[in-house]
Amino acid sequence: MSPSADTAAPAPTSSPPLAPLIAAQLKFLLSNPSLPVKLGQIWSGCRNGRYADRFTLAIPFCLDYVYWDFLYNALYPKVAPDVVFGPGDEGFQPLVDYDDAGNGDKSCLAQWDFRDTRGLLNLVEELRLLYIEYQKKQVAEVDDTRLKFEVDTVLAKEGIEVCMVSSTDRPDEVKFAVPLLDLDLKQLVPGCPWKFPQKIHLQAIFLVSRSYSSVPSAPRLKLISTPEMKSFFSVDAVKLPAWVDGMCMAEYILALEDDLKNQVVEASASIGSRRRFIEALAPAFGRPLEADPILCRKATVLSISGIFTFLVHFIIPLQFPKQQPILTLQSCQHCNSQGIPITSTQINDYPWSPRWDAPEMVERIYDFLADECQNFKKFCSDGVPQMK
Repeated sequence: MSPSADTAAPAPTSSPPLAPLIAAQLKFLLSNPSLPVKLGQIWSGCRNGRYADRFTLAIPFCLDYVYWDFLYNALYPKVAPDVVFGPGDEGFQPLVDYDDAGNGDKSCLAQWDFRDTRGLLNLVEELRLLYIEYQKKQVAEVDDTRLKFEVDTVLAKEGIEVCMVSSTDRPDEVKFAVPLLDLDLKQLVPGCPWKFPQKIHLQAIFLVSRSYSSVPSAPRLKLISTPEMKSFFSVDAVKLPAWVDGMCMAEYILALEDDLKNQVVEASASIGSRRRFIEALAPAFGRPLEADPILCRKATVLSISGIFTFLVHFIIPLQFPKQQPILTLQSCQHCNSQGIPITSTQINDYPWSPRWDAPEMVERIYDFLADECQNFKKFCSDGVPQMK
């Protein structure tokens, strides 16, 4: 496994194009957002070949990626690819396991159809599921009483993934990726643009200890969410419950999910608070020129002071109203030497109280900007290139 999900090498521009049949399958795989596979290096198995026919894919697994090489043959593109798994996975032989179990005919390779653009996607999904089960078996064989207990009590949870993390310079570790909160977030955020379910996972990393300890060390814990989720709820701001001596992960997950569920519901309620703030802008500033209608994180209004016209951009934090909006002023009349409208630095030192209602919050900001815009006007005038 790679230490980072961002290390998948980009496809080199100097490589020849993929054979058309192979390219069609790869394109379908990469356009499928339910399995966010990344494309690494592309190359040809033949020197000076007309077409490339092999590539590296970064396959999401256990909140990280595994890197597998898929080897087609450009001379015979109708044939299914060979797959080379990563170092350390020599024991992962899915086709051998299929044959031993008498289930070889159930593999998608047994019904490979080069005309089906879903072929590569089906193969990747099949191998990934088999790899998840392979890693579970590897962890179950670890000689650690505490880890055996953790595995026995949590692996039944749907969607959980687990893997061994081995290193030459530190003790072996076992990493758990536990999906949390079986909530339909689309119901909490009406009109949200998410096409697929948003996930929050608990990552728990345990040291493998082959010696008995009356007080096992606590695992390293971290919350990880899908990128789109961060626009609604920031897991980085969540304070994880303390891991108490003698606690097991099943017990910890129950406590964490209860706390997390309350915070997600609060995040949903915060959307209503942000929406009321944006609606309160209209009486003072006029109807906003732009506003985020779903998560209510941004708004822009046009303001005038004498003959000076400027925009006020509001960035409304997730922790609103505990945290106040960040303001940025942008002149409609002044540009710098590159022709870009002059903007202020971010402003958050104006009067604020989370106990005020939305109209008072806006009124205080309006009064503050009545003076601040004069400073900004002078800043713009000083920053405009002088004509010679």
